[in-house]
Amino acid sequence: MSKVCQISGKKVQFGNNVSKAINKTKRRFNANIISKRFYVPEEDKWIKLKVSTTVLKTINKKGISTVLKEAKSKGIKL
Repeated sequence: MSKVCQISGKKVQFGNNVSKAINKTKRRFNANIISKRFYVPEEDKWIKLKVSTTVLKTINKKGISTVLKEAKSKGIKL
């Protein structure tokens, strides 16, 4: 399961752990991705998306229909 948000495109980033002695070792910063089912009343069906928690807050605020329309206008295919 890839850790990429289907709406925002947020994904894993790479960086360094830095110790007190300034030793650097590689690490991953994983995106907070969850799988969630949403009901779209306009299409009268359920869709399953992998979204980040920030996008989930946006969906709760604006609504799933608005977020999907904005994503399609930006050229994101679902």
